[in-house]
Amino acid sequence: MARETFGVTNVVARIYDPGRAEVYERLGIPTVATVPWAADQVLRRILPQGAKSEFTDATGAVSLAQTAVHPGWVGTRLTHLEAATGARVAYLVRLGRALLPGPDTVHQDGDQLFVLAPVGELDAVERSLGHPPAQD
Repeated sequence: MARETFGVTNVVARIYDPGRAEVYERLGIPTVATVPWAADQVLRRILPQGAKSEFTDATGAVSLAQTAVHPGWVGTRLTHLEAATGARVAYLVRLGRALLPGPDTVHQDGDQLFVLAPVGELDAVERSLGHPPAQD
């Protein structure tokens, strides 16, 4: 309606029914199906099941994933975490705000980390972060 009646060129539809979302997509209307996303987020908070890929590049080689971090990493610079895992911290969410980490950013309790890693190494990254860091 917004596109045809008011000439809005960039539209998106929020859909509660995933079946309807598919129909809207076929009509060329970008959709956001909130129910499946919300249900997945609630389940991930109640029953963490490891790293979840949020995005994989077009070649299928690199994935952006949210991963759980053992409390033993609290107080550790993210550069140390990156060196230990081979992953890159793309961003973190701290107190509800997304932040791009700098070279001196330290992992704090409650941080949600989103890492970039080769798809085949995501499980190894998750295993490394699931244990406290090795003491030097």
